[in-house]
Amino acid sequence: MGVLDRFCLQNKVAVVSGGAGKYGRFIVEGLAEAKAIVYVVSRNIENCENLALQLREKEYQVFSGYLDMGNTESILAMYRRIIEEQGRVDILVNNAVLRPMKHYDDPIENFDLSMKINATGIMNMTRIFVKDMIERKNGVIINISSMMGVIGPDFTVYEGTDMDAPPDYFFHRAGLISLTRYLAARYGQYNIRVNCISPGGLYSNQPDIFVERYKKRTFLGRMADGEDIKGLVVFLASDASSYITGENILMDGGYTQK
Repeated sequence: MGVLDRFCLQNKVAVVSGGAGKYGRFIVEGLAEAKAIVYVVSRNIENCENLALQLREKEYQVFSGYLDMGNTESILAMYRRIIEEQGRVDILVNNAVLRPMKHYDDPIENFDLSMKINATGIMNMTRIFVKDMIERKNGVIINISSMMGVIGPDFTVYEGTDMDAPPDYFFHRAGLISLTRYLAARYGQYNIRVNCISPGGLYSNQPDIFVERYKKRTFLGRMADGEDIKGLVVFLASDASSYITGENILMDGGYTQK
């Protein structure tokens, strides 16, 4: 097998939670371009269906589905559907994230809701979908965290804007990185690899003053583009990374190193 062939995901079945979101749509597209069969799932079924349709028009194998990370029956229903339709799950990408807190002083109930989805929900999703991988002794789990899971906030970047760095995001993003190592240790015996990607900020028309400050914090002098995550996801999902597990890869243009 040539090195480029090791990146191919031909006939692999992938599930991407939050797959129609900012980074999610690029993750779905990247996996599809690598020839995987991809299920894009979230509570926003309309966005999922639109993305799946767009990619099927390009002759990619992409399907949509409703998934509520806060509802066990919803997760089980999606798992059973994919097993029935495809017979297996090869790749799980935990990309969905709920951000109910916008500021430090938001109601504490918002922090609680954040944990329900971004901590309990991800654990529940993983335990359900990993069952097939354990039975077949083969699989890949990719968690999408954030560089904010490894550093503290620089509040000066947000000055003069309505933006803030709410505490729940730092809490559950750091937890997901640690959970990645735990799951890698637990599932390694079943030939299941678990890795994490921690992206930097994705440009999405933030205030100019924020963007300029942010760019100065990076070695590459720019915010992330959605295309930046494609290659890394395909790498971790493929045989090209067959001896990598328990890792957290920072994809931040050097922000955390400066």
